[in-house]
Amino acid sequence: MANKHRGSNFEDFLKQDGIFEECDAEAVKRVIAFQLEKELKKQKITKSQFAKKMKTSRSAVDRLLDPRKTCSLKSLITAVSALGKHLEIRIA
Repeated sequence: MANKHRGSNFEDFLKQDGIFEECDAEAVKRVIAFQLEKELKKQKITKSQFAKKMKTSRSAVDRLLDPRKTCSLKSLITAVSALGKHLEIRIA
């Protein structure tokens, strides 16, 4: 019996199920959260200190670092600026 999925890829599977964009967005958010946490550790900044630098609450930082939560572009720019970095976004 031939496998109907042979030759397809995971992205095609997600698109068929109508969840590709949702999964892609969460994957991007996971990468961003990982990179922010990595930079916090590198700079030896606590989440509370990070919140102060961002002029926001600790719970807002927790939401920003939670890949399951959405965040605004403005929040991302504020976060990376507080770390002395800049945000690069590309369309590929």
